[in-house]
Amino acid sequence: QVQLVESGGGLVQAGGSLRLSCAASGRTFSSYKMGWFRQAPGKEREFVAAMGRSAARTYYADSVKGRFTISRDNAKNTVYLQMNNLKPEDTAVYYCAAGYSGGLYTTVEGYDYWGQGTQVTVSS
Repeated sequence: QVQLVESGGGLVQAGGSLRLSCAASGRTFSSYKMGWFRQAPGKEREFVAAMGRSAARTYYADSVKGRFTISRDNAKNTVYLQMNNLKPEDTAVYYCAAGYSGGLYTTVEGYDYWGQGTQVTVSS
């Protein structure tokens, strides 16, 4: 069992930056691939970024490539999402997710555990 708690969301102006953190419980954090997803009102949850167990593999949605960076610190059981040059269309609830199986980095079905989400609002 893994519990995930996100933090770092908030209100920021367009062009600004935020760093989201996701703290995981349990001693097997390094065994999980980690991902970030987001969900805007009235829309389905969509993939944002993911990282493999060893951090050697990273994946990004085209809409955030070059602006967002995912990273993890296995010693702290924490995954981060650095978000730069934010745009109003980035406004959403951001969710952290952990998945035990390999592959399926970019789909909701590839993850077993989810955090409660943190709101990110970007004003124009």
